[in-house]
Amino acid sequence: MTNKRAAYECDVCGHRPPKWVGRCPECGEWGSVIEAKPSGAVVGGKPVTVRAPSEPARPIASVSAEPAQARATGVGEFDRVLGGGIVPGAVVLLAGEPGVGKSTLLLEVAQQWAVGQPTPALVVSGEESASQVRLRAERIGSLHENLYLACETDLEAVLGHLDSVKPGLLVLDSVQTISMGSTDGIAGGVTQVRAVTAALVAVAKERGIATVLVGHVTKDGQVAGPRTLEHLVDVVLQFEGDKHSSLRLIRGLKNRFGAADEVGCFEMHERGLSSLPDPSGLFLNRHAETVPGTCVTVSMEGRRALVTEVQALVGAFPTQAPRRTVSGLDAARFNLVLAVLQRRGKVRVHDRDVFAATVGGIRVVEPAADLAVALAVASVYHEVSLAPDMVVIGEVGLTGEIRRVGAVPKRLAEAARLGFRSALVPPGCGPAASGQVPAGMRVHEVADMMSALRASAQAGVAAADGATDRANTDRAAAEEAAREAVRPATGGW
Repeated sequence: MTNKRAAYECDVCGHRPPKWVGRCPECGEWGSVIEAKPSGAVVGGKPVTVRAPSEPARPIASVSAEPAQARATGVGEFDRVLGGGIVPGAVVLLAGEPGVGKSTLLLEVAQQWAVGQPTPALVVSGEESASQVRLRAERIGSLHENLYLACETDLEAVLGHLDSVKPGLLVLDSVQTISMGSTDGIAGGVTQVRAVTAALVAVAKERGIATVLVGHVTKDGQVAGPRTLEHLVDVVLQFEGDKHSSLRLIRGLKNRFGAADEVGCFEMHERGLSSLPDPSGLFLNRHAETVPGTCVTVSMEGRRALVTEVQALVGAFPTQAPRRTVSGLDAARFNLVLAVLQRRGKVRVHDRDVFAATVGGIRVVEPAADLAVALAVASVYHEVSLAPDMVVIGEVGLTGEIRRVGAVPKRLAEAARLGFRSALVPPGCGPAASGQVPAGMRVHEVADMMSALRASAQAGVAAADGATDRANTDRAAAEEAAREAVRPATGGW
């Protein structure tokens, strides 16, 4: 026969004792254990009970959006990636490689919060001593009286600091160093990281504390720890940078309050990190004379267009297997472009060393840079310089066709702002299609690799002729000025 034994539940904590008791054994409340009524639904052979909700449902129009309004931290590029600022009660996970500048960035964020917001900021360091953090703060000028510092590795102690300081912003560096005494495992383990993060998320939501957690990454660049860590938090940010370059990028991977594809740019210097609202100039190398092997493209980092220079070099005939070396580009994509360039563009580089790199340390992996890479290699192979005021945009297909890419009007507008006056784009992206070509810019559509090679060569020859004409004009003007200078002394010619 079916067991019809009644089920009991505490209406305070939800604990379900096997029988009715006067005092809940879980939370200790008296008279809170009631008989749970079955809902009529059966899951896994067991009835689903009904309990009173903690808060009744309301019409969505009556719910206030004021508590979820973002507050600016004062660091422009950081706020840009977050969508205008950080939301009270939101939990942000910032991950990056060791030494990239995560602690320095967040110390600056905490300083700006302490300056511009009425609530204090609390930085909890589990990796460094208070003296070490103090030295860094003194170097970057983060010594505001509303900025508090604590060094703890125990979650209960961290919660105690929250009770005493009552901050509006909490920075925890890092979540892998904090442990919970009631949870098994070592600090940084899967169980501990999950439990600590869940507890901090619950506290942040309850008290409305904006929380930033620093996370480690694996050797593959992924966020270390369980995958549920990224699901628990509201925002996931990736901090990237090359130790040989001063450029740092903060990239949004998940954002419940804004765009998840935004990118912020910073520059690392002796006094910390500074925002770069206009970083395009870092990725260009202005040459006094046109040089073969350089081509300019416009890449999209999130919703930001960045004008980037691609450089290529074709070496001599090697005695061993030819090398393919790239810096800032995708190696597999580079080999594909070289294969298409040789097959469809008649550029024989199968037995030559080929090198390619981007300027400024930026990494360009999107297909829109394919055509620029191909023209840079063809330029140095034929020893023909490309026009210095031309940008090249397009994806290269295996049959040699030039495919369309996204955000072409935005790319062209950024190139025109920096002084470029001509562009090679895929078919369907010219004036007739978009109608958004910047004033004064000549846009040429190229359908395949050979068309792109011919158009770029013609533009390069025209630019070289124009430079020669300008040089001749300047020389003639200089000679005339010299004659005018000596005419009074010689009494004429």
